[in-house]
Amino acid sequence: MQFNERLEAYRKRAERALDEWLPAADTRPARLHAAMRHAVESGGKRLRPVLLFAAADLYTPAANPAPAAAAVEMLHTYSLVHDDLPCMDDSPLRRGQPTVHVAFDEATAVLAGDALLTEAFFVLARAYAPRPETAAALARLLGEAANSRHLIGGQAADTLAEDTKISAEDLDFIHLNKTAALIGASLSMGLVLTDAPATAHETVRRMGRSLGLAFQIVDDLLDATGDEAVVGKPLRADARHAKNTYPRLHGITASRKRARKLTQQALAQAAKLDADTAFLESLIQHLEKRIA
Repeated sequence: MQFNERLEAYRKRAERALDEWLPAADTRPARLHAAMRHAVESGGKRLRPVLLFAAADLYTPAANPAPAAAAVEMLHTYSLVHDDLPCMDDSPLRRGQPTVHVAFDEATAVLAGDALLTEAFFVLARAYAPRPETAAALARLLGEAANSRHLIGGQAADTLAEDTKISAEDLDFIHLNKTAALIGASLSMGLVLTDAPATAHETVRRMGRSLGLAFQIVDDLLDATGDEAVVGKPLRADARHAKNTYPRLHGITASRKRARKLTQQALAQAAKLDADTAFLESLIQHLEKRIA
C-alpha cells in the first residue's frame, strides 16, 4: 500500500473508532454530547491516532489499537476545545469549523472538554478490561503525557509567558510538554499493544520527542507564514497574543533548520527499529514538508 493510501486508511480507522466509542449526539444531556461530537467530528489530520496505529503495526499485535486511538484523539481534542476558549486563545475557528464555544456557548465548551478528557480514560478502562496490565500501561502513558508536568504544564507555561521574553530553554519546555509529550505517548501506546522488544520502547520514546518538537516548530512556522485557507484556522494568532514561538525567538530560517535537524533525528531513531518503518519514516518526512 502506498503512503497516501495507508495514511488515509489509518485516518478512516480512527474516524470509525471515534464514532464507536463516543456517546451518541442525542445521549442525555443532548447539548453536551452534541458539543463533544462537534469538536471531534470537525475533521483534522488525526495525527496522533495515525501514529498510534503505525506504531502498533511495527510488531505483532497483542490487542486492538482502535480504542486507544480513539482515546488519544478524544484527549487531544479536549485540549483544543479549552485552548480555543475566550480566556485562552479566543479562536473562532478550528479545522475550518466554528469552535465549540462559538457553535454552542462557553460553558458548554468547558464541559465538553472536561467530558472528552474523562471519556478518554473510560474508553481505555472499558476496552482493555480483559487485559488489565495493558489498560494500566495505556492509562499511565496517556495520563503522564496530559498531566500538570507535561501537556497542562506546557499550556500553563505558554499562557504565563505571554507578553514576556523567555529563553530558548523555556520555549523548548513549553513545546516539549504542550505538544511533543502527547505525540510521543501516541507512539508509545501503539507499541504497548504489540510484542515489541524492550529496547524498542526507549527508541520510540526518543523518536517521539524529536518528532513532537519538530511538529510544533513547523506549526509555529505555518502560523507565521502559512495560508489560512489551507491550515483551516485563523493564522498570525501567535503574534496577536504575543506568544513565544520559534520564529519569534529564533527567526524563520533558524526555525526551519531546527525542524529539519529534529526530523533527521526522528528518522535516525526509526532506522534503529528492527521492523518495517517505511510508512513511519515517510510520515515523519511528510510532517516536516508542510513548510516546504
